[in-house]
Amino acid sequence: MKLKRLKNLLKTPVAEKIVGVLAYGYLKFVGLTTRWQVSGVKETYKMLDEHGSMIVVGWHGRTLEMPYFWNKSRPLNALVSPHRDGRIIVNILEKFGIGHISGSSNKNPTEAAFELMSNLNNGNSIAIIPDGPLGPSMQMSLSPLFYAQKSGKPIIGITYSIAGSYIVTKSWDNMLVPLPFHKGMYAITEPFFVPKDATREELETYRKQLESQLNELTWELDKKMGLPFIPQGTVAKKYKKNIPEIK
Repeated sequence: MKLKRLKNLLKTPVAEKIVGVLAYGYLKFVGLTTRWQVSGVKETYKMLDEHGSMIVVGWHGRTLEMPYFWNKSRPLNALVSPHRDGRIIVNILEKFGIGHISGSSNKNPTEAAFELMSNLNNGNSIAIIPDGPLGPSMQMSLSPLFYAQKSGKPIIGITYSIAGSYIVTKSWDNMLVPLPFHKGMYAITEPFFVPKDATREELETYRKQLESQLNELTWELDKKMGLPFIPQGTVAKKYKKNIPEIK
């Protein structure tokens, strides 16, 4: 009975807020104590000045330190699932100065799609994790490509690697859990544009190109940081393929 009460307590908004604050504090501490080598950040902000907004993507297993170098003065809203883990993520993102859009491929996909497009058209960048929420890991969904095609905005991929990190091999995404006081590398891909008149076949070609760029960069950083090779394509047990589209 006491265990059940504890589980219910952990599901309350107050508990979620506390967990979010503690997680943010740890991630901020890791970021501050990591000896970073950074690539592409300054160039990204110059590009953002030119285009007004953009689409940010990154892999599910590399989300923890992904927001660390984001400039709070640049509006960015991330697509976050409405489930409990998502609510904790929202609390973390708020501390990093990043907003959120509630939705997923399974819940409210149409409403979220319109809100994402509205943000892009009104000068707010958006962030999408295109291999979530259940995989396959490190495989790009078509979703970011649709937004880029409809809006004319560029896509950039963000990844990082930190030496000595713990890799959660039992999770489908092989989550990289960084530890403080290590060397780290943080990198952003070159901007990726999708023509408005691209066909479905061409979109698939662009999808593979973007996926390959982000994976090759991630694997390169991992190799330099002495981490083992992490393959793509793993999925959660409850994996269901359902990609939202904008029509």
